[in-house]
Amino acid sequence: MQSAAASARSHRVPVLVAALLAVASLAGCGAGPGGGTLDRGRTSTAARPTPPPVHAGFDYQIGGAYPPPDGVRVISRDRGHSPASGQYSICYVNAFQAQPDALDRWQRHHPELVLRTKGGKPVLDTDWNEALLDTSTAAHRKALARIVGRWIDGCAKKGFQAVELDNLDSYERSGGRLTEADNVAFAALLTRRAHRSGLAAGQKNAQELPARRSTMGFDFAVTEECGQYKECGQYAKAYDDRVLDVEYTAKGLAAACRTWGKRLSVVRRDLDVRPAGEDGYVHERC
Repeated sequence: MQSAAASARSHRVPVLVAALLAVASLAGCGAGPGGGTLDRGRTSTAARPTPPPVHAGFDYQIGGAYPPPDGVRVISRDRGHSPASGQYSICYVNAFQAQPDALDRWQRHHPELVLRTKGGKPVLDTDWNEALLDTSTAAHRKALARIVGRWIDGCAKKGFQAVELDNLDSYERSGGRLTEADNVAFAALLTRRAHRSGLAAGQKNAQELPARRSTMGFDFAVTEECGQYKECGQYAKAYDDRVLDVEYTAKGLAAACRTWGKRLSVVRRDLDVRPAGEDGYVHERC
């Protein structure tokens, strides 16, 4: 698989580099973990796995694993790595797009699950050269959930406590071929699979979707640059401050820390999320 560093970052980041992620009320339903809501028939709060702690030291290690810095209690690592011993460990999964070196396998074994143009070519997220997966029908979502579900199960077997599901916002790059509702429905399948495997499930970016938390079934959020783009409030309200924010600039870190540093888990990483010891490595917290 492609280095997770190239696939997990915000799709606004290339724009940032070239130039240089009000919530609707959730009242009226039963309370979910952290103050959210649950749909009828969804897993009860008692059965749900434990989400990450609020306002804990956080590190984003999707570009390569290394010993946790002092004060870190929560770590996110790529599903190809092992969890950090003694830390709350989150497993990164690219759930809605195909990483570049995996596209040939998708084309050979599951060509119908790759979103295509009218001419039959894969629809690409051109920032990262990733093909979008086709969540547009219930049959496709069910088939995709079997595949991604095996990755989620693998995270659980390795000993991770949670999973973050990246590219929830792929519909924004689909040219109208996918809808928000398609990805919300697919997310719900994946969070149920995560919960059955004993993992909490994290929403990744998509600042317009926290109001649909109860439908999707997420337990917490992982955001990129919510301080930079003044989006942290949507996530904080929906997830009762169970928000892990990654900033990539000094300005973004300052903004996140100034407004949310006493409530949310905030870290600044370098754009390539390099392992400690490599040139360009950055790790700062509020």
